[in-house]
Amino acid sequence: MSDTVDDVDLPYEEGEASQQEKIRSLEERLEILESQNEEMRDKLLDANAENNKYQQKLERLTHENKKLKQSPLFVATVQEIADEGVIIKQHGNNQEALTEVTEEMREDLDPDDRVAVNNSLSIVKSLSSETDVRARVMEVTESPEVSYEDIGGLEEQMQEVRETVEMPLEKPEMFADVGIDPPSGVLLHGPPGTGKTMLAKAVANQTDATFIKMAGSELVHKFIGEGAKLVRDLFEVAREHEPAVLFIDEIDAIAATRTESKTSGDAEVQRTMMQLLSEMDGFEERGDIRIIAATNRFDMLDRAILRPGRFDRLIEVPKPNEEGREIIFEIHTRSMNVADDVDFAALAEEAESASGADVKAICTEAGMFAIRDERTEIRMEDFRGAWEKVQAESDDEQISKTFA
Repeated sequence: MSDTVDDVDLPYEEGEASQQEKIRSLEERLEILESQNEEMRDKLLDANAENNKYQQKLERLTHENKKLKQSPLFVATVQEIADEGVIIKQHGNNQEALTEVTEEMREDLDPDDRVAVNNSLSIVKSLSSETDVRARVMEVTESPEVSYEDIGGLEEQMQEVRETVEMPLEKPEMFADVGIDPPSGVLLHGPPGTGKTMLAKAVANQTDATFIKMAGSELVHKFIGEGAKLVRDLFEVAREHEPAVLFIDEIDAIAATRTESKTSGDAEVQRTMMQLLSEMDGFEERGDIRIIAATNRFDMLDRAILRPGRFDRLIEVPKPNEEGREIIFEIHTRSMNVADDVDFAALAEEAESASGADVKAICTEAGMFAIRDERTEIRMEDFRGAWEKVQAESDDEQISKTFA
């Protein structure tokens, strides 16, 4: 800090100084005071900033403390709106109570609405729909990068899927003119790796409808009623976003043939399946919702889910024939640097038992062989070596399953 005024010695004696010296001395004292004033102003600004920071922290802590001291709210469901008030049922203990509400809130409430209540069971506020967040995250917001041009050897199956799913969404008037209801669901079945899921992805890419995907295993839950509730919520999300396409992969996880098993796990899976059957073809209208399901174990499915009205079309997706394998080879090598000696027709003939997924694996392995030899061009010998490797891995897997 600068010298204080008291520290500055006067350069003159009070009685002997001239007028000029007195003025010069006073100017020096003024400069010191201005410097001190500037320093004090800076300190004041810093102190105010620090005070504001602590004030904001105090307000935040006060708000958090107030929230922690508040009594928790409980979730309840409106059962009935009577003249005397609103009858609610609290979740968890199923306790029913009659509570009074304002006229404004009464107009906004309907039976089955979810509300938050306090310790005295007075309604504090309405809550949003109970639809499970797990059902909402299954909605596909971005279309998969798979089109019908990426699928080979399944022209007949693609045509049937498009007639069942796309046409009712794009040209519903054609069905009205003919006087029939459009097919409501299609079940794709066949060996693994034949393109069932790719067909569903192509539909999601092609249609403007809301696409919701899920796996059957995601509906299997530990606690009673959870799986059935998730099924209800999935169809509720689909109804909110009509038109919609609901894709259920590996549906055999919840739709296997019902047995006499008394275990709680099997009983819960059967409850989930019965809820699915009800949603697919029950008293309540399904709406403009199309269902695509896929399974590798058609033989395991319960007969009830296969009847018309639930799945109007059962489409087998077999392993591709020789012509189909050649097309699949061409599809998966479109962006690959392939040598002139590569003969896709010969490869298709040699890879007699290959599925579509096997063909894709062969192309990837052939590329890896070229990289291993530090080449940028993929030769016929690479594809043959890749097929031998894919076959060997498949045989090893089959042996391990046999002795498992």
